[in-house]
Amino acid sequence: MSIAYSVLPDIILEPVIRNAITEDLGQYGDITTRAVISADTTYTARLNARESGVVSGMQIAAITFRLIDPSLMITSHIADGLPCKSGDVLMTIEGSAASILMGERVALNFAGRLSGIATMTAAFVAETRGKRARITCTRKTTPGLRTVEKQAVLHGGGFNHRFGLSDAILIKDNHIAAAGGISEVLNRAKAVASHMVRVEIEVDNLEQLDEVLAQNIADVVLLDNMDTETLKRAVKMVNGALITEASGNMRLDRIAEVAGTGVEYISSGALTHSAQTLDLGLDF
Repeated sequence: MSIAYSVLPDIILEPVIRNAITEDLGQYGDITTRAVISADTTYTARLNARESGVVSGMQIAAITFRLIDPSLMITSHIADGLPCKSGDVLMTIEGSAASILMGERVALNFAGRLSGIATMTAAFVAETRGKRARITCTRKTTPGLRTVEKQAVLHGGGFNHRFGLSDAILIKDNHIAAAGGISEVLNRAKAVASHMVRVEIEVDNLEQLDEVLAQNIADVVLLDNMDTETLKRAVKMVNGALITEASGNMRLDRIAEVAGTGVEYISSGALTHSAQTLDLGLDF
């Protein structure tokens, strides 16, 4: 994991968080809090872990409370990317009780969701111990939340795949079908690709892989939905000529055996679309 990229500048994260705050406060703000909490009431709140996992979203929770009320005193006790256990205090927020209550749900929604992704990623990464395979996420993210969900993957010890359609060429089965075949699609990609852009192509079987190797154009091959024995044969065929990525049906209970095939990357959409939210709470 690259520590440098697991902490993003606040200015990148703020628009996502502002949208979530606006969604929650709506046109009139927190009418419950305004009705029952005096403006001068102060409190200390603790953001607590209610189960064990890997922490993510503390930076985002802190930004949430600061955007609500810059006067709040925020202290992080367990940083993003570190493990926590049930009962641990992750963050303390001191100041206006009304401000804390207004930011509570947005902060918890982010922190619980992202800690769940980090925790699931860490479990996948643990299955690759001793192997060269790296765990990476995909574009199967929640619309509007890709940046923070991919950041959570980094906090779990994983790596990021492309961020979107604009930063890498990934030729999939539908591209191949629409363009007229592997040779045609690779030559078209090569003709327009910058020297800074890698070309990756998806194959479903060893016959397609053999054709890709014969073209000598691609940089990365995505070995899609192959069983373990076929993956082993594919890695042997590639013999270091391309970077290999295994994808499709990458469950936690299969990661160790896939890593054992020698592939360099294992990508899983489950990291971001199926992670269980980590149980966190904010207690006064």
